[in-house]
Amino acid sequence: MSDRKVCLVVGAGIGVGGSIAKAFAAEGMAVVMTRRPRNLDQLESLAEEIRAAGGEAHAMGVDARDEAEMTALFDRIEKDIGPLEVVVFNIGANVHFNIRDTTTRVYSKVWEMAALAGFLTGREAARVMVPRGRGSILFTGATASVRGREGFSAFAGAKHALRALAQSMARELGPQGIHIAHIICDGSIDGVFTRERMPDADERLARGEILDPDEIARNYVWLHNQGRSAWTFEIDLRPWTETW
Repeated sequence: MSDRKVCLVVGAGIGVGGSIAKAFAAEGMAVVMTRRPRNLDQLESLAEEIRAAGGEAHAMGVDARDEAEMTALFDRIEKDIGPLEVVVFNIGANVHFNIRDTTTRVYSKVWEMAALAGFLTGREAARVMVPRGRGSILFTGATASVRGREGFSAFAGAKHALRALAQSMARELGPQGIHIAHIICDGSIDGVFTRERMPDADERLARGEILDPDEIARNYVWLHNQGRSAWTFEIDLRPWTETW
């Protein structure tokens, strides 16, 4: 087992989740990154990149909606890797359907990914952190966390639920020494999805007109490092040109 404290990123990839993992690895933490098992090869490449830079990284294929798998994940990390100091829930589940085409299956699946999985992550994190009286649990939100929009009823419903979970946990666990924060990413984020829709993504990124995942990740590290006399619960991050 490593002597390093551990950061878990649930929902890691080449975008925000990967940047968060790299940022905490640069802080000297061992990082554990999860995605569904079918994406494990991509996740292992990210872990290799972190290890090549001198960090400690572990890639694990987990379905974050599955209670037994999530309980086993936290038990394994605590037993074999080290104590969890930071847990980040970063599953997106952004889909667009008009209300007449939103099936029960679509609505349920989005809720499972963005809300149920967040609950399981938060509960298991609390289970291991509360006895130690320290730790940070950070939830990635979106514009839909605070504002519904046409075509996004499923996504907004799930993200509103995640934000309510984070608020409830903050009120319950803050007095027990656990820092809960909700980070609203308001705007397009540089990544595969954005680049498919924006041919000029490189130019926009250079001008600071879309969110840079590395800049987002710096805020997660900052939140974790805050002194408990001045904890932040919620921040919103947006490009300087974003309408809001």
